[in-house]
Amino acid sequence: MRITAGPFRAAITALVLVATGSCGLHAQELADPFKSFPAISTPQKKMPKLNSFNPQIPDTATQGPTAKDIQLEAHLTEKGKPVEQGLTWRVFSPIPGSDGKLPLLATSEGGSAAFQLIPGEYFVNVAFGRAGATRKIRVAEAGPVEKQVLVLDAGGVMLNAVSGSDMRIPPGELSFSIFSADAKEDGERALVVADVKPNTVIRLNTGTYHVVSNYGSVNAVIRADIQVEAGKLTEATIQHRAAKLTLKLVSEPGGEAIADTAWSILTSSGDVVSESVGAFPTLVLAEGGYTAIARNKEKIYQRDFTVKAGVNTDVEVLLNDKGAPAASGAADAQD
Repeated sequence: MRITAGPFRAAITALVLVATGSCGLHAQELADPFKSFPAISTPQKKMPKLNSFNPQIPDTATQGPTAKDIQLEAHLTEKGKPVEQGLTWRVFSPIPGSDGKLPLLATSEGGSAAFQLIPGEYFVNVAFGRAGATRKIRVAEAGPVEKQVLVLDAGGVMLNAVSGSDMRIPPGELSFSIFSADAKEDGERALVVADVKPNTVIRLNTGTYHVVSNYGSVNAVIRADIQVEAGKLTEATIQHRAAKLTLKLVSEPGGEAIADTAWSILTSSGDVVSESVGAFPTLVLAEGGYTAIARNKEKIYQRDFTVKAGVNTDVEVLLNDKGAPAASGAADAQD
């Protein structure tokens, strides 16, 4: 796997990544991380003020103390600049409702926000993608209210993958899932984001995350731990040891594929990893040895073959004259 991490205003050193499975690391620069991480590249727009409200006695808000302007802004890091886009602000009453939940009083989206609040206490939450921060604030009856700055302690990650040394995998054949790094008592990890597409920026709180990369839908799976740092966008490229194969039952090498063929793919230990029906089904398999079994018109044919990482090829199973079970012997898949 190779990863590149960059601050939102300057380049930084590549992160260290701990991987499980067959993957490697290489340095790679992002041409323009802000293009894929727009939350810090657009000029700041001040959000419109919301109507005054009182979480405890909403019907008498206009008769109570004068509402005060409350300025809110969020930073990715303690000393960072305000995030100018992509934020969702929520203001809650501290008094639970009849359902036991804190009533949502107001929301705002964009960058820095301005609310008008009646004196009292509130919970303010700001979300930035999957990252977020919450603070309890108090609006005093006398004197001005200081600007409230919430630190998200968040960064971003962008995932991609290659097969073999450097063969780019089509985006439609890849998917990622992001889990928490810590396993629960039952060994499972909490799912953070499912079905992440390549080259998609995911905003997360700082920390270590466990990433599962799926190439195809059979057994090409790589796992890795990735570190997300505050204020930085990390690009991680996972290296799969797999290849895409097309199965064909033919009467002679290079011949036309025979239709209505049922296929089973077995590992070297005899486990079935894939079953399909068709003249030339295509599938992705992890590197290793396999046996292809073709069934056509109640006759069975088979061939042993080896998958090499990054080498996409056809696997041809030959008919014999009698149609009895046949084995062509172990053969490496070639271009």
